[in-house]
Amino acid sequence: MRTSLFLFLLLVMPFTTACSQKAVDERMETSPRHQEWVTIEHGDRAVEAFLVYPEVSESVPAIIVIHENRGLNDWVRSVADRLAEEGYLAIAPDLLSGMGPGGGKTSDFPDTDAAREALYNLPPDQITADLHAVANYVKALPAANGTIAVAGFCWGGSQSFRFATNEPDLSAAYIFYGTAPDDAIDLARINAPVYGFYGGNDARVNATIPDTETLMAEADKTYEPVIYEGAGHGFMRAGVADDASEANQQAHADAWERWLDLLEEL
Repeated sequence: MRTSLFLFLLLVMPFTTACSQKAVDERMETSPRHQEWVTIEHGDRAVEAFLVYPEVSESVPAIIVIHENRGLNDWVRSVADRLAEEGYLAIAPDLLSGMGPGGGKTSDFPDTDAAREALYNLPPDQITADLHAVANYVKALPAANGTIAVAGFCWGGSQSFRFATNEPDLSAAYIFYGTAPDDAIDLARINAPVYGFYGGNDARVNATIPDTETLMAEADKTYEPVIYEGAGHGFMRAGVADDASEANQQAHADAWERWLDLLEEL
């Protein structure tokens, strides 16, 4: 499933400060892959999700992509498209569905601060139920082979770790600078290997890693954290920002390379 993405990243890294947002926009506007919004209903909830199909002839693993604390934005959708480019079925649910003004989603909030405030008020059980519904939906698609994994960034990274404690059918969880549940009983329910991606200059999150390692080891669970020195919190998005530091750019490229290697194991 691998393409020349890593070589591409190495070539474009020097130019990301000039064209990052333009690159995201162009990816979404010119992608040859089929992209669509789907509505996933369960109980009294309707979850809007962005779905991208790879251009392949066989059924493939599905990756659930959980957004940051600013909700489902263009950058997260571009991550889903990039995963589809690599041959995976990618779905990015908007967990603020129905919570915006007038019952809308992330794009209906007046700004990211309002979206963030609403996000932190979401009931945990609602988040879990939404993600279960998304997993069941994407797993049943004809283009999917039944294998599902989850990945998340920042708040979404924490939710990915938490979802791994609640979804026994996950094949892997990829945690980008998110924290783990601190309850040993919760962690003991995890069936999938968990892979962490962390910025070296992120003391708040990184301070939790040793305890997580201990609890996961005691529960005989796989947890493999990697820290990218010099990178800050949110380096996957910040690494392609107009003012990206060299460390964030390098961490972005290295993390993608590692992630793609791990995805090949699904």
